[in-house]
Amino acid sequence: MNKFKDFIEWHVFGVCTAIGEKMGVASSTIRKYFIYISFLTMGSPVIIYLFVAFWMNVKRYIFNAKRNPVRYL
Repeated sequence: MNKFKDFIEWHVFGVCTAIGEKMGVASSTIRKYFIYISFLTMGSPVIIYLFVAFWMNVKRYIFNAKRNPVRYL
């Protein structure tokens, strides 16, 4: 079950997990507060979440492109 949970966390954006690892806080705590704040503010943190998810994917693609020496063949 933990492998499935880890797969879902990292492949469905993984924003809360990445923030939790950088801050040293459990990702479940970050998710809980994200849900609470989303209800209180009528969903505006969802926009921030999607922006961070987009940024994480762009950063990953840029990093992989720098490591690939044969990208323009």
